[in-house]
Amino acid sequence: MTSPSRYLPAEERRTATVEAVVELAATGNPGDITTAAIAHHMNLTQGAIFRHFPTKEAIWQAVMAWVAERLLERLDRGAQGIDSPLAAMEAMFMSHIAFVAEHPGVPRMMFGELQRAEPTPAKRMVQTLIQRYGERLQALIERGKVAGEIDGTVDGDAAAILFIGTIQGLVMQSMLAGDVERIRRDAPRAFAIYRRGIGSSR
Repeated sequence: MTSPSRYLPAEERRTATVEAVVELAATGNPGDITTAAIAHHMNLTQGAIFRHFPTKEAIWQAVMAWVAERLLERLDRGAQGIDSPLAAMEAMFMSHIAFVAEHPGVPRMMFGELQRAEPTPAKRMVQTLIQRYGERLQALIERGKVAGEIDGTVDGDAAAILFIGTIQGLVMQSMLAGDVERIRRDAPRAFAIYRRGIGSSR
């Protein structure tokens, strides 16, 4: 259980609240997380939570912002300093896998948001995250074509969709199996197949 000081500065309290939601989502249905459950997890009152977030929706929006910032930062750090576009993509793939394994509540929340029919701020944030992720991938794919590592006929947009979709599939399999670590075991084999599919034959 998260036990932050009752006297944390406002920004630290907001971050601690977001992290509490991520922790709760790792072991339960995100849709069932209430402000009362968050407050209990943090050893606080609901009033203390609402001093920093006016609504539950505002908490969810902050959670999605936290996810987007940290995931993209992890991806960029993983690919940093790698000259080979394909190797950089593999590093991003494995960085994303590691992020999910460390924060299993994150995909639960993201899938939940994307299933909602109404356009919420949190849902729009997830959509923006996927768009920014795809742009990074397409840039690497184009670099890979120029470098001769990736087949010049590969559809960059489709390849980016497949990259993210492969990770989503691995996440679903690990969730169905109830084994978070399965994603780490399956990821190298899945990326090897993806790499052969887009790689240049020359």
